[in-house]
Amino acid sequence: MRDNSPLPTPQDREPPYAWFRLIVSLILMTIGGSGMYAVTVVLIPIQAEFAVARGDASLPYTMTLVGFGVGGILMGRLSDRFGVIVPLLIGSLALGLGFLAAGMSGSLWQFSLAQGLMVGLLGTSATFSPLVADTSQFFTRRRGIALAICMSGNYLAGAVWPPVLQHFIDTVGWRQTYTGLGLFCLLTMLPLALVFRRKPPHTAVTTMPPVSHALRRDPPVDPVRPLGMAPGMLQFLLCVAGVSCCVAMSMPQVHIVAYCGDLGFGAARGAEMLSLMLGMGILSRLISGWISDRIGGLRTLLLGSVLQGLALLMFLPFDGLVPLYVVSGMFGLFQGGIVPAYALIVREYFSPAQAGARVGMVLMATLLGMALGGWMSGAIFDLTGSYKAAFINGIGWNMLNVGIALFLLYRATRRPQPPHQSRPLAPAA
Repeated sequence: MRDNSPLPTPQDREPPYAWFRLIVSLILMTIGGSGMYAVTVVLIPIQAEFAVARGDASLPYTMTLVGFGVGGILMGRLSDRFGVIVPLLIGSLALGLGFLAAGMSGSLWQFSLAQGLMVGLLGTSATFSPLVADTSQFFTRRRGIALAICMSGNYLAGAVWPPVLQHFIDTVGWRQTYTGLGLFCLLTMLPLALVFRRKPPHTAVTTMPPVSHALRRDPPVDPVRPLGMAPGMLQFLLCVAGVSCCVAMSMPQVHIVAYCGDLGFGAARGAEMLSLMLGMGILSRLISGWISDRIGGLRTLLLGSVLQGLALLMFLPFDGLVPLYVVSGMFGLFQGGIVPAYALIVREYFSPAQAGARVGMVLMATLLGMALGGWMSGAIFDLTGSYKAAFINGIGWNMLNVGIALFLLYRATRRPQPPHQSRPLAPAA
């Protein structure tokens, strides 16, 4: 008896090469993430080396973060135009040479320039948004989980690099550690970048909707006017959403160590809670990726934002040691899938030819939100003498993100879209 059901089409299958490419992307993002975390580990040695105040010693981190955000757009545009291998080669060289230059710096401003320009702007940025956009091009049916796995490299870097670097700093000093890290990046990242010589299979200006749209019976996607609005307006709303959700996200991530110190539990307990958040964040990204393949990027964004708001609320009444561990774990589990949802939304509603630049812009907005939220929470604490108001401020920003997600989801499910050509089914056997 013959099976007359439609045969799977190429869009429904991800070849083994796509998964191999994803694994290499995860490794590259984990190595490239060293640029974000190394500068935080050497803060105290840098302060002592150059005899500066703590605020001045924090300048290299700020410059790295700004460079990372701006570089995401630059590297995304290079990826769209020349392919992902170009920014990867540039980033591998810049990151390795940047660590070598920082290790030989004779003053704080030299160290800051090496971190901001070479490590942040040209180095780490090349291993984030270009790899995220590239991964979205090679996956269709399982695009959500693929993006989640890829972007877990950022959290994995945060779990791996600080203890490794701290060990070598304590053993041989920060300059030798930076020199060794620079050589390691050059020797590992350049060969790995060669894996990405093959160009993505989807190069058309327009794209078919992902399988998740068909399963949910959402209106078809129109890349010219996504969700019935100008592409620039949708991009703007996604950027505002990225800032707002990450202002809320930064409150516990940036200040949990200081918060535990104020409560009398000690900085070590706060560091453990932060580690727990990041660890649960990896799990959250994988779970959210699996969910997003079934409900789509917008619904995943809304779900994650609502759950993040609930976790922030739970920080208000519970300030005991054990409850804080529990709430910190819940917060990490709830918020980890939010940022990957933005990359999935971009891939669902915009042309793949613009994926690198548009993903870079949204991810830059999330970094801006983290930087703004970290500063804002500290300023609110200085004004009020308590972190309670800072948590409330984070909840307010989170509500803005929920509102944007609800509005976009309403446009996606209710507003009729122009008709587009459906993906043909394979002939029956």
